[in-house]
Amino acid sequence: MKNIKWFFLILVFVLFSGLSYKTYSQSIYFCEDVDDDGDPINESSVFTIPSDGGYLYVLIQLPNSIDCDGVYMEVYRNGNYETTITIDTEPDWDYFWKQVTFYKTGKYVIDVYDCYDDFITSGSLKINME
Repeated sequence: MKNIKWFFLILVFVLFSGLSYKTYSQSIYFCEDVDDDGDPINESSVFTIPSDGGYLYVLIQLPNSIDCDGVYMEVYRNGNYETTITIDTEPDWDYFWKQVTFYKTGKYVIDVYDCYDDFITSGSLKINME
């Protein structure tokens, strides 16, 4: 009987702490544009570009301000490192974006890191050619 009371006490504690705990996550979007509120326009994970290349926007939304003057994105194509792209930010921004031009088809993975080299988020997209 004593063990059952402890079990229910722990169960109630876990349930209440779980209900009051909010989780926030970082989001990365690939889109054709970004609106004035920082939301993606025509978001997708598959894009078709012209044979001479095409651009899209990489949008990162955060639950809190970035607290950095810049971030960087490591770009991988078909599993191989392709390039690093920097984005200038303001410390109080909680979203930011970068227009990125693609010239090659393939499956891309983009990893985003803050100015302290801490991982922020990651996303993948596929680029096709017309």
